[in-house]
Amino acid sequence: MSEYILYHNPRCSKSRAALALLEENDINPTIVYYLEKPPTPDELRSLLDKLGLGIRDILRTGEKDYDELDLGDETLSDEIVFDLVCKHPKLIERPIFIHGDKAIIGRPPEKVLTLLEN
Repeated sequence: MSEYILYHNPRCSKSRAALALLEENDINPTIVYYLEKPPTPDELRSLLDKLGLGIRDILRTGEKDYDELDLGDETLSDEIVFDLVCKHPKLIERPIFIHGDKAIIGRPPEKVLTLLEN
């Protein structure tokens, strides 16, 4: 596996822009099409550890599923939220770029380059 990984949605302009920036800098990450192969709860926990964020910090609150699944309900346990996010991966903010034991959400896309500076 590459030392660089990009959780990527090719239909997302920000995700495409982040990938283009990486490629312009001679970085060819392993692409994870997380909508096709959603992360397991353990993979998601590992990703969150690398991001230094909690599960609710990576939710796309504007998605229809967010409202339909009542994810704004703060009384839902993290376990329930993890389970729902793994079943509905479009709720995960994107793109996410991983380098080593660090990760960053590429919003704006230029943020992915900050991991290359370290």
